[in-house]
Amino acid sequence: MTILDAAAQLRAKQTTSRRLTEECLARITEYDPRVNAFITVTAEHALAQADAADQELAAGQDRGPLHGIPIALKDVYATAGIRTTVGSLLFRDHVPEADSAVTEKLAAAGAVMVGKTNMHELAYGVTSSNPHFGPVRNPWDLNCVPGGSSGGSAAAVAARMCFMAMGSDTGASIRVPAAFCNLVGLKPTYGRVSRRGILPLDFSLDHMGPITLTVRDAAICLQATAGVDPLDDTSSPEPVDDYVPPAQVSLEGVRIGVPENFYFDGIDPAAQSTTRQMVQLAAGLGAKVEIIRVPDIMALNTAARVILLSEASAAMERFQHRRAEIGEDVQAMFDQGRFLAATDYVNAQRIRRVFRDQFLEIFRRVDVMFTPMSPTAAQPIGQKTVRIGDVDEDFRLATTRFARAINLLGFPALSMPCGFDARRMPLGLQIIAGPFEEKRLLAAAAALEDVTDFHKQTPPL
Repeated sequence: MTILDAAAQLRAKQTTSRRLTEECLARITEYDPRVNAFITVTAEHALAQADAADQELAAGQDRGPLHGIPIALKDVYATAGIRTTVGSLLFRDHVPEADSAVTEKLAAAGAVMVGKTNMHELAYGVTSSNPHFGPVRNPWDLNCVPGGSSGGSAAAVAARMCFMAMGSDTGASIRVPAAFCNLVGLKPTYGRVSRRGILPLDFSLDHMGPITLTVRDAAICLQATAGVDPLDDTSSPEPVDDYVPPAQVSLEGVRIGVPENFYFDGIDPAAQSTTRQMVQLAAGLGAKVEIIRVPDIMALNTAARVILLSEASAAMERFQHRRAEIGEDVQAMFDQGRFLAATDYVNAQRIRRVFRDQFLEIFRRVDVMFTPMSPTAAQPIGQKTVRIGDVDEDFRLATTRFARAINLLGFPALSMPCGFDARRMPLGLQIIAGPFEEKRLLAAAAALEDVTDFHKQTPPL
């Protein structure tokens, strides 16, 4: 059931928020011992919120489509009075005194929080194999990773333990888990959603966004969380649009750019074919497909890694006297960042500015871009390399190859289901738009979702 479906049932008095919440908590009890999607389950808190939502709805107070809907938060979002671990021993006993901006907005929208989700430690990785809280397992194959760092959020939604879970995305951490778990993951424009109350991994690459079953559910969540925050100086004053696509949305005349270079090189045949089928489907629905040439994405990815390594190391410098409490893979990246020269960081920022201008020019010619989300589907837990064709690649670098540059640009992008590989593991289509063009992005995705049924497939739990 989607958020829209549940919201309609609530208003038709066919169900209650308490019943929806109890059903989600029951699924957590049944499936989470195997999936390990949650670090903290807030059952008592959730039932109290659900009862309050039912009372408000019965009294005619309607906060919108999220009112009474069970959701979860990646454990990077501060929650007053409820521990927020960031997946790390550094914060295992941390109980914030105040909510994050997103937590506040979701509460104001009437959402019911069932828990805080597991994640890659300190949001710095692609597997969500957490050394302290245990690995998150992909509901489509419990032997495989769900992606990271928002792997618990994706696994929780895929296993129907909640209707939506918030994630964070620094180099693909919303979109890759969504793709690996057959979900929709939305990374808004940088600054579109406040980062207040989030432990920063990277000062200029972090984005906050939802993971949901459908495109319109993602739009509902963006509607509730977007907007300027006077307490966050990275928050944008750009006006909030009406993001939720109507029931009937058309691709007629929409200009879709499909890159002729980079994005279809070194890719699993299934990832290539499913993406191209979505392009053909869009063309059949009236879209105008234009083959484009994109700038040097490898250079952009390199610049993004330099900036991430540098800024993440700076952000975590104050904890380096507690190195023994940080997992080896994450600490290794903090150490790498400390060895980078300042000239490398400055040059990476220069590259960022040049390439952003080049991509802005592309988005004067097209409305959205279609690319594969990842060159491969989810791989087994513990596997550090992936074989694509005749080449063995580092799994982390391969997984983020098509996504990392978009964080550097700060443009909005989403992943949506588009098919499966030979192992019946989900694959994702990435749709990218120009800055603050989330309405256009979501409309294009919804038009495709309306004529496909990939999002209706469920994992074999």
